Amino acid sequence: MRPLSPAALRARLPRRAVLGAAAATTLATATPARRAAAAPPPTAATDRAALPSDATIARQVRAEFQHSWEGYKRAAWGYDEVRPVSGRHNDFFLRGRSFGLSIVEALDTLYVMQLDAEVKRSADWIEKHLDPAVDGDIHVFEAVIRLVGGLLAGHLCTGRPKLLKRCRELTDRLLPAFTASPTGIPYTRVNLRTGAVSGSTPPLAEVGSNILEFGLLSQLTGDGRYYDAAKGAYRAVLERRSSLDLLGTTIDVETGRWVDYTSSAPNPPVDSFYEYLWAGWELFGDPELRDWYRLLTDAVLREQAERRDGLLWFNQVDPDTGELLGTGQSELGAFYAGLLARGGDRAAGEDYYRSWTALLDRYPVLPEGVDFDAEEVTSARNDLRPEYVNSSFDLWRLTGNATYKRSAYRYFQGLRGHLRVSGGYTVAADVLAKPMRLGDLTPGYWFAENPKYLYLMFADSPRFDRRRGLLSTEGKILRGAVRR
Repeated sequence: MRPLSPAALRARLPRRAVLGAAAATTLATATPARRAAAAPPPTAATDRAALPSDATIARQVRAEFQHSWEGYKRAAWGYDEVRPVSGRHNDFFLRGRSFGLSIVEALDTLYVMQLDAEVKRSADWIEKHLDPAVDGDIHVFEAVIRLVGGLLAGHLCTGRPKLLKRCRELTDRLLPAFTASPTGIPYTRVNLRTGAVSGSTPPLAEVGSNILEFGLLSQLTGDGRYYDAAKGAYRAVLERRSSLDLLGTTIDVETGRWVDYTSSAPNPPVDSFYEYLWAGWELFGDPELRDWYRLLTDAVLREQAERRDGLLWFNQVDPDTGELLGTGQSELGAFYAGLLARGGDRAAGEDYYRSWTALLDRYPVLPEGVDFDAEEVTSARNDLRPEYVNSSFDLWRLTGNATYKRSAYRYFQGLRGHLRVSGGYTVAADVLAKPMRLGDLTPGYWFAENPKYLYLMFADSPRFDRRRGLLSTEGKILRGAVRR
């Protein structure tokens, strides 16, 4: 399809923007667009090229993880995140307060890579320094998937009981976000010391991305409050689905009314709401979660899927009518390829993966956002996102097809060739600039996700059961860690 003229593009401005949850990156027209035509042409030959041996790639990935880990230790040990270009640190949750986020995020990655001295050092730091009662308003969603999930995975890997104790202390202080809600839909923030809640309009990802962590904590402690709270939040949303079985994007905690009534799956900020339904079925065997996933996924495939030039994409639509509202796609939504395949829609999952691989043909480092209708890059950033390689990992485990290893290795080469700096790995401010314009941040999730997915694809790790293993949306190993 030809790129649209400026006049035609201006005609699209009333369409609603789709926002990324983690980076709040606008995927519609608020960001000046860059033309995809400026990129080099696709080259499918790369995926047919011979790879180094699995063992060689595993060593490469482990070495790059260690390079970034050493950069964090050198410049920001004990702080949430490192700024690897300037050698400074970044506070993620609260200004002037640290939770050692990168340490918690890295713990199970260090374990499966058999970096045992670092596992001990990290777990020791967490047990001594992580304060679950800080006087400050904490983002509940981020605390659940990063801190609660990281502590659970660390406990499962190491068997250290203090990690589970710290996890439960933290979760108990997050729980008022659910229990104080008149609908069961969680508030977005809670003060860990006082229990005061705030933020009454969460997007769906923040409502539903907790049942894995809360459910596993219920299993490990015998306390059903956590699972019940998480499932109650799901039920409250499902009761408010449209006649087409579609959901909006943002909902009011106190009234239960939709605030943004756009069905934007699989894009953020709704993405992992769907992911956790299927994963919850896989982890807990709860048939209601499976049935809810099937109901919603059938609706998304029926009402939102669209093919352009042989590639599968997903529109944003009105949940009541199916009316087209937008054609933005976020890299954060690339996880959906693997999820679709895991949930029984393998052909659709493989097709959606090919759509993102076509972008990888054009850009060695994926941009944050594109508009598939206008054929434009709408956000030229790259925030070291892991969703594409997450799908590579899921599809390879499901199919055994070496194509997914080849594309994952190409993705790894792109990161190593463009986002590696002396202090580790950093985000990119503009992947279309030549040379690529870099930012200055290693997000904590880097230590939990990208290198782990790659390593577990290529390494015959004795510490991970590939057949049974299940990872959270933040890459935390919640099942399948083999304790040594």
